[in-house]
Amino acid sequence: MNATPRVLAVLDDILASASPDERGALWHLAEAGRELDANLVRLPAGAEVGEHQEDVLDVLLVVLEGAGRVRVGGGGIVLSPSTVVWLPRTSRRALSAGPDGLTYLTVHRRRPGLAVKPPSGAYEGGEGPCMLDRVCPECGRLSEDPAPVFCSRCGERFPER
Repeated sequence: MNATPRVLAVLDDILASASPDERGALWHLAEAGRELDANLVRLPAGAEVGEHQEDVLDVLLVVLEGAGRVRVGGGGIVLSPSTVVWLPRTSRRALSAGPDGLTYLTVHRRRPGLAVKPPSGAYEGGEGPCMLDRVCPECGRLSEDPAPVFCSRCGERFPER
């Protein structure tokens, strides 16, 4: 069976219908059987996605509105509308929105399913560790960081522990 291409979203319409103070993931790719993930994210003025490292996936970031900066290594990349940035896997980075906020689209290969594995060595059984404190309260993404501060998908700050 051949899949049929179709329009999934008109980003200008999504942005026009979102309230000005709406933040985080405004849209995400949710089609069954897909091999890609995509997220339309809005950060308000001065908001940040804290420093993090994606060890598994390359990410393509496309700026649609506003401005900001990606902090990488010892420097940074200035973001403005129509800027396309490749964030290779294993790179450490942080994003910050400028005074008018920042709206961007990310596209990457679909993340492999998460599985709770026992620690290396002998495992006596019992219940696995609870990871609810690593689930973003805004978008529901499970952070791979054992002590996340910001969600790498939507930029929401995790609650204090």
